[in-house]
Amino acid sequence: MVNVRHCVSQKREEAGARPHDGHSGNACTPGATATLDDLPRRTADFGTLAEALDYAANGKRGMNFHDARGTLVRPYPYSQLRSDAQDLSGRLAALGIGKGDRVALIAETGPEFAACFFAAIYLGAWPVPLPLPTSFGGREAYVEQLKVMMTSSDPKLLIYPPELAEFAEDAAAQLGVDARAWDSLPEAPAVEATPGTADDVAYLQYSSGSTRFPHGVAVTHRQLLSNLRAHGIGLQVQDDDRCISWLPWYHDMGLVGCMLSPVSLQISADYLKTEDFARRPLAWLDMISRNPGSSVSYSPTFGYDICSRRMSSQTRAADRFDLSRWRIAGNGADMIRPDVMQAFVDSFAEAGFKAGAFCPSYGLAEATLAVSLMPPGEGIRLELVDEAELSGVPADEGKPKRYRAIVNCGRAVEGMEIEIRGPGGDILPDRSIGKVFVRGTSVMVGYYRDEESTKACLSEDRWLDTGDMGYMSNGYIFIVGRAKDMIIINGKNHWPQDIEWAVEQLPGFKSGDIAAFAITGPSGEETPAVLVHCRVSDPEERGRLRDDIKERIRAITGITPVVELVPPRTLPRTSSGKLSRTKARNLYLTGEIVPYDIAA
Repeated sequence: MVNVRHCVSQKREEAGARPHDGHSGNACTPGATATLDDLPRRTADFGTLAEALDYAANGKRGMNFHDARGTLVRPYPYSQLRSDAQDLSGRLAALGIGKGDRVALIAETGPEFAACFFAAIYLGAWPVPLPLPTSFGGREAYVEQLKVMMTSSDPKLLIYPPELAEFAEDAAAQLGVDARAWDSLPEAPAVEATPGTADDVAYLQYSSGSTRFPHGVAVTHRQLLSNLRAHGIGLQVQDDDRCISWLPWYHDMGLVGCMLSPVSLQISADYLKTEDFARRPLAWLDMISRNPGSSVSYSPTFGYDICSRRMSSQTRAADRFDLSRWRIAGNGADMIRPDVMQAFVDSFAEAGFKAGAFCPSYGLAEATLAVSLMPPGEGIRLELVDEAELSGVPADEGKPKRYRAIVNCGRAVEGMEIEIRGPGGDILPDRSIGKVFVRGTSVMVGYYRDEESTKACLSEDRWLDTGDMGYMSNGYIFIVGRAKDMIIINGKNHWPQDIEWAVEQLPGFKSGDIAAFAITGPSGEETPAVLVHCRVSDPEERGRLRDDIKERIRAITGITPVVELVPPRTLPRTSSGKLSRTKARNLYLTGEIVPYDIAA
């Protein structure tokens, strides 16, 4: 049983959060689509996604695309999106695209992708969002990534942004797939929409970390809209809500949570490209400040982290931002770091940000998106858990207990059930750590053309093995980590994030600088390895730094790891920006990550 030592809420008194009289955030961005609308709100109660867009097109809301500085460059009402999608559906039909065909789309954040996505929906085809290039790996790695996803999904057509022609056409040519830039689709008359029924597949979703063996998650219209409805109910959507997002549209949180959800809930949305956020993260907060309504905006932990770090060299937050209307500051997609969330509150409370706006969540593409949400207003709530319970072995009575803060990820959304199971499949009681299983109306049909992998995680009675470890407490779910990431040394479990966080306590390190994983030692035993970004050039200083890191990990976890210092920007990330421990391990073992040579 989990030993709960303490429960903490990071809610702060709101008395210190002052509104900004006369601030630019009180006025709507000129030309943007409406925040308020007379169209009666429907909470994703549609038969298909096409019906959802048809309804939203009757109102004044829509998408809004911004440049790297957060300046509006193109408003795109849902009525225009519908018109463009219907036009493009005829162009796709002229290329032989019909019901059930896969249409691969490189998911650049912009009106062209949105129109092509819905054009495929109107034809009953399956859009397949593919990632944009990342800074890691270069041209060959990106072409290979496109190839493995297209090999899996077997698309009839690849549509790409003109600036990525070289990459896309290379990947498509190697597979014999027709490839077209989205500004070169043939002229053709619109065709009658044939989006199919609620139980037809709507789209395929690939994990942002898909590499050698990608899994295309097949989601029906019914499953999608069930999850979007649960999302709207769970967030208690209000008339003046407005979504602000920089999340990529090839990731489930960006596609489902921040593109399809606003359409299905008739909410206007403002978008910043992911690469623009990476260069100017505070532009995200500028957009929220200019928002005339109640802001709903999501980010993984690292997004909040980079914003609070950028503020350390900036002027006072209150002089630039007005975050007082940020109603839902969603957090998900990776492990939620309470220290990062507190740092964000500390940086932006004076600009009106309220800690109660934080909305931790848990989800995965195999469940369409959301599995659980924290009720709005409850903020970040913690339980301090005895590390002995996390490691799976009894505590040493002679040593003081250590605790790790686990973030409450909320209650199951409407239509979803959660169970925690032990190694033998038995359902565990509250505060017992085990494997997380979920079942509900939005759990996937299965992995496309991969029956073996589907059966491995989805039972006949529709329970999904998420691969995550966690526990339940009074109806709330707490996620501990990924089962496959666990490092087992001498029968004791060690979570990689605990090792990584230990290193981050040393000066000069930040989230994403460290990757911990297990390797096989010379005698066949499992050994922890830790790769650390090193910004020190002097060889002697590097040696001392490595020794300090080893000692820090040994002091906190009791294990002695292999520590390798690697150049900055070496550790790989997924296309959604998360650290990829699996890829880091593979690149290290194959010699593609080359550590600094440090004398023993």
